[in-house]
Amino acid sequence: MSKPLAAIVGRPNVGKSTLVNRLGATRQAIVDMTAGVTRDRNYVETDWRGREFVLVDTGGLEPGGQEPMIQAIKAQALAAIEEADIILFVVDGKSGLTAADEEVAEILRKTSKPLLLIVNKVDNPANEAAIIPFYGLGLGDPVPVSASHGLMTGDLLDMVVERLPETPPEDADTEQVKIAIVGRPNAGKSSVFNRIIGAERAVVSEIPGTTRDAIDTMVAVGNSQYRFVDTAGLRRIAKLSGNLEYYGTLRAIKALEDAAVAMLVVDCSVGVTDQDQRIAGLAEEKHCALIILLNKWDLVDEEEAEAVEYAVAHKLNFVEYAIVLKTSAQTGVGIKRAIAAIDQVHQSFNRRLATSAVNKFLVGLRTQHVPTRKGKALKLKYMTQLKERPPTFLIFVNDPQIVDNAYKRFFDKKFRGAFDLTGTPVNYFFRKGD
Repeated sequence: MSKPLAAIVGRPNVGKSTLVNRLGATRQAIVDMTAGVTRDRNYVETDWRGREFVLVDTGGLEPGGQEPMIQAIKAQALAAIEEADIILFVVDGKSGLTAADEEVAEILRKTSKPLLLIVNKVDNPANEAAIIPFYGLGLGDPVPVSASHGLMTGDLLDMVVERLPETPPEDADTEQVKIAIVGRPNAGKSSVFNRIIGAERAVVSEIPGTTRDAIDTMVAVGNSQYRFVDTAGLRRIAKLSGNLEYYGTLRAIKALEDAAVAMLVVDCSVGVTDQDQRIAGLAEEKHCALIILLNKWDLVDEEEAEAVEYAVAHKLNFVEYAIVLKTSAQTGVGIKRAIAAIDQVHQSFNRRLATSAVNKFLVGLRTQHVPTRKGKALKLKYMTQLKERPPTFLIFVNDPQIVDNAYKRFFDKKFRGAFDLTGTPVNYFFRKGD
């Protein structure tokens, strides 16, 4: 059973993300003085007094705005309200009641869900008179807080958990697979994300860099739960414009650190770029199982398709263990295969091999391509698995210095040929010993 959701809504720049960070004891939500920083729904898991729940940070509601981006952000906020168990309506105690607050309140009056009216930026308890104008919204007693200083936030959390619905404990057998969707800006990550989960969860736009935060959603299939994280587009740090893109990139890196599976979305209409190489390298560095989606495959002709396949084989050969799929987020081609690939690479990622099996492999390898160094031949003695996630092995040899990179590649190719480890990196440590 999923955890209760508390949606934090309000007009732009009232301190919603600061409140999320305070209540969730995290810095996951991007905070900036620029209005409208939070565009998508951003989920932050937290707990208070033994009750676990999820805070949903949303983009600022501008009911009167007609621009496409404002309308998309509004749709995301309304979706958060729709799925929430409790709504935290945040207003600004310093700027006072505004027409935009009244418009947001009008939207919230249509819901029957529990609601708390939170007056933020009441940094001094002596200034509680600032809450008086907000009684006029007719949404109950305003709760004064200071998200930046932490004043009254403990009392607010008490009020939140008192209003949360009771939930039965989760099945202990339920497994959660974390998948980070990464790629260059405008490669189609959000469109792929929406196709996979079957709902408009991410703001999709032709503007590169639309997704600034890493956002995520849970999808349950049988006894498994999949947590998909749609990240901000990754680009080189030197090319980032301002703190927003910088911290968004760090958030994507953090998503890879937490993920078991990375889905690298490549824009086939552009081809495989140096940045795609860097992102694949980052996924390898974070030891993620890897699926490469050649997105927008429907937009390339036969000659362009051959060029993309050639580039994948040569530019991404260092992650040749990855599953490569031809997909189109627009038409849905290849998306079902992508979902099946998640299970396949995750199974490889968690693979535990019997010691007897890996040593039988080692015996068979002893007579194949025996490297030497200074006249000394390599002797493979014993092999054991240290851990999974990803599979990691310790191999005892007579002299580890004989094992160069060429032999490591040979060893990996033979090992993968003997065992089904598709899609996952495999780590090998060669040590001297018996």
